[in-house]
Amino acid sequence: MPHPFNSRLFTPWRDPVSGVESFILTTRVAPVQQSFYYVTPSLTANGRYLWVRCAFPPGRHHILAVADLEAGTLRLVPEAQPDGGPHVDPRTGDVYWTCGLELWRRGPREADRPERVNVFPAELAARRKPQYLASHLTLSADGKAFAADARFPREWLIGELPLDGSPFRLWQRFDRCHNHAQFNPVDPNLILIPQDHWWDEVSGEGGITDDRLWIVRRGEAARQILPDDPLPSANRGHEWWDADGRHVWFLDYTEGPGQGTKKVDIHTGKVETVWPHGHSHSHCDRTGRLLVGDIVSWPADAWQVAFYNADTGRETAIVTQLPPCAMRSTYHIHPHPQFCCGDRYICYTTNVLGTVDIAFVPVDRLLVEAS
Repeated sequence: MPHPFNSRLFTPWRDPVSGVESFILTTRVAPVQQSFYYVTPSLTANGRYLWVRCAFPPGRHHILAVADLEAGTLRLVPEAQPDGGPHVDPRTGDVYWTCGLELWRRGPREADRPERVNVFPAELAARRKPQYLASHLTLSADGKAFAADARFPREWLIGELPLDGSPFRLWQRFDRCHNHAQFNPVDPNLILIPQDHWWDEVSGEGGITDDRLWIVRRGEAARQILPDDPLPSANRGHEWWDADGRHVWFLDYTEGPGQGTKKVDIHTGKVETVWPHGHSHSHCDRTGRLLVGDIVSWPADAWQVAFYNADTGRETAIVTQLPPCAMRSTYHIHPHPQFCCGDRYICYTTNVLGTVDIAFVPVDRLLVEAS
């Protein structure tokens, strides 16, 4: 596959300290252009179509844009305004998103038109408007449905939205926040459904949180992955499935030597620290031996992005220092680095050029730096 970032849409940028070269999407259709959340790739498997989250301050809603890296074009798709994280079909470039109680799909070509795929049942919504139907859409292992973690005032409904238009299937109701739902990559009957901090939408008071790490199997009640672990729930976060479907990765935010990127066997509860360094978000390739993470030092708005080779134990800075960004909290402008395109590239959000942009790094070049 040819290097997709030789397109005129991108500008090379080299970190002044590490020397690592990134390719930044500098062609613009919006003031804010950022990558998707790190568990949902936005670049197709062949490297041709790239979907982009855009914003127009002070407007708070995101609008999608799509780049055709083969044709060298980038254009807004104004009808695609997702409530949560979208999903891109890696084969076709079709994008799926939720809007209100509906699930929509659209192809990447200019002539394509949006199609409604499914509708959340009105009887479950009960005249309520959801904050979102899905934190970020993830597809079941059999390709038949998306995981849904519909958030209504004081209620969270976990289930699946089938792609064939058949009715929503409810798995479980919760009276406290469970979000970031992710289908298991090999088992279509299992969903990762972490418990998150939350505020009551009526009173504004903080809600109850039991534990962070939960999974739910179709037909069964959700269960904690580490029910006997004394680590406070707030010290864990930002989970994703390992490619083997047996392990869940998570961040341990404990101060001191216990922190780092870890994975847990959902059957045995065994925890392994793979990257012993504090991060905000991490992600791994399909082997689980190459990782990427973003790191912030609060209260200063001081971020960096780093690559880690677990076989060599070497960490390499992709971005040594991201400058402060006044819009960071408003539009959730975190780097959110992720492996994509068959683990050939790392995608992340950057602002090193003074604007909010998407950047890519070829993994093979990083392997030379981190060997």
